[in-house]
Amino acid sequence: MPYIGKSPVGGGFHKLDALTASATATYALTLGSAAYFPETANQLLVSLNGVIQAPQDSFTVSGSNLVFDTALTSSDSIDFVVALGDVLAVKTVTDGAITANKIGSGAVTSAKLDTNIAVAGNLDVGTIRDAAGTNTAITIDSDGVILTPERPAFSVSHTIAGSAGGLTGHIQFNTVDTNINSCWDTTNYRFEAPVAGVYHFSFTGMPANDAAGAQLAANSSSIMNIEKSTDSGSNWSVLANAYNYQSTGTSFPNSSMSRAVTLDSGDYVRINVTTSYLYITNISYPYRPTFSGYLIG
Repeated sequence: MPYIGKSPVGGGFHKLDALTASATATYALTLGSAAYFPETANQLLVSLNGVIQAPQDSFTVSGSNLVFDTALTSSDSIDFVVALGDVLAVKTVTDGAITANKIGSGAVTSAKLDTNIAVAGNLDVGTIRDAAGTNTAITIDSDGVILTPERPAFSVSHTIAGSAGGLTGHIQFNTVDTNINSCWDTTNYRFEAPVAGVYHFSFTGMPANDAAGAQLAANSSSIMNIEKSTDSGSNWSVLANAYNYQSTGTSFPNSSMSRAVTLDSGDYVRINVTTSYLYITNISYPYRPTFSGYLIG
């Protein structure tokens, strides 16, 4: 690029114009009778009375002036002043000049990357972790299968010691098959959402006519609800329900229901039978009503 005045010469060494000592500490530096401006005293080699002087200790520079730490006399001799190369300012790097070999291993850290990175090609990733680098969020195996950590999930049922019976009201599922993240409250017999998100719930059971577990009689109906509470169990709203009506005969009709629903952290979900009973047996063909749910995302 063009320069105003003399362009710098990389690595240039100059013997500056001779200086005559007098009763002063300051001397103007020139090169070819033009003022010379060193960038630093460390750039100069100065000999005074046959002794090389220490930069910063014995002399400094101020603009184009050489300044000794004490005033000289006319009997002193400034033998020479040599400039040990020109100091160049950092210039713009030519496009394409920085190659992969010029970047040290590990030199590009996360702090040097933009917070939003767009990838036009393929991004090959085996594991994705949280911001702290502690917990694994997603793992992609060699077959392309995406594996995620365990999410909140539960599967419960109800068992009895006797031969058969019927359950009504808030069903107290007392047998826990799965309880990931301890989201099923084994004391209050309800699911508690540990985090906000979309959850899926499903229930299956058979209506019964009474607490003894008798078959649903003719002209009988049953209603079973999946219910949600957003106020610590004080009030409940229906998410899904199953309704059965039997006009003739006696049987245990199958009832099932499922629902995907958005919950906030701390919301409760339960099964509530408002009409008839749930059949349960522990005889030769045991049957247990079941309730399950899990976090979708």
